[in-house]
Amino acid sequence: MQCDYFDAGVCRSCTLMGVPYDAQLAEKQARVEALLAAHLAGPADSVWGPPVASVESGFRAKAKMVVGGTVDSPTLGILDDRRQGVDLRRCGVIADPILDALPAIATFVTTAQLTPYDVPARRGELKNVIITLGAADSLMLRFVTRTADGLARVRRNLPSLLAAVPAARVVTVNLLPEHKAVLEGDEEHVLTEARALPLRVGDVELRALPQSFVQTNTAVAGALYRQAAAWVDEVAPASVADLYCGVGGFALHAAGAPGAAREVVGVEVSRDAVASAELARDARYGRDDDRARIRFVADDALEWARQQKQLPELVVVNPPRRGLGEPLATLLADRGPDTIVYSSCNPDTLARDLAAMPDYRVERARVVDMFPQTAHVEVLTLLRRVKG
Repeated sequence: MQCDYFDAGVCRSCTLMGVPYDAQLAEKQARVEALLAAHLAGPADSVWGPPVASVESGFRAKAKMVVGGTVDSPTLGILDDRRQGVDLRRCGVIADPILDALPAIATFVTTAQLTPYDVPARRGELKNVIITLGAADSLMLRFVTRTADGLARVRRNLPSLLAAVPAARVVTVNLLPEHKAVLEGDEEHVLTEARALPLRVGDVELRALPQSFVQTNTAVAGALYRQAAAWVDEVAPASVADLYCGVGGFALHAAGAPGAAREVVGVEVSRDAVASAELARDARYGRDDDRARIRFVADDALEWARQQKQLPELVVVNPPRRGLGEPLATLLADRGPDTIVYSSCNPDTLARDLAAMPDYRVERARVVDMFPQTAHVEVLTLLRRVKG
């Protein structure tokens, strides 16, 4: 893939830009295989499936655009070394429906007189615009402002925004009054009738409320969930726990079709994500017994696991980049079921966690390329406890 922004030196976010994609994927596969070599249940060729590849461009279904420039000439993109705005409105890794909306969003910044936040001077109003692509090319638009005045300006001019961006299904304002290096604040105001964005991922239509985490590469995430569900079905457990379940992608795929018997519980610390998962469950399953067998709990994964007298027959874990950490890895080593499906966005912490779980071996594994053009890589593993 070729990128004018990268070639001009104005954006280096995609550190592997220009490297042939086959070479990127081969390097990621080799790196992950080397990290996990000591933890395999058998010969490498019996463990590793083919990598899950992505398209090279247009794969990002979520764009976090920093707003810079001036109210009459805003930039949407990133900040440079001087903390000034760099416009990336034609970024090649962002999905086309998001790119198509950016000119209208930039015009709206001017129309609503949302002064871009000046980081060095610590003044201004609009900090970020976060755009998520959902089912049928629908969009969620989130404006991160410094004060309630920004909220009032977006609310007042909302009709013009909806006319200019007809794909906008959900529009919100997030308040971030502090000057600190975070993307968003805690306070969210939904301005549209619809509060959740539908997302078709794999075999399930998920729902995303504004502050819930969703995977940014929808097609690859769907392949990830389907592979995990296939492994779960082969094991055929009566019960499954999905720790760090987010909006319910793994849990709802593992739950099977309406009328299945498998009990599934998803555990996630974010209440928005739990509410999103419940919306998706209720939309997918109309029967009361289905809703009873599929539960979502707002709790810390470690604390929830500690409180269980016995863990379900299979556990799915999808931790953040820091991994499970020693306490949860040790708990699973001591009390975990025979089978764990571990989805990792950081193979280094996966290898560290496996070292803390010596009775488990990697029986199957696949590299999952969620982020082409970067060194980031995910890996999905099926872990089995070694008997005796």
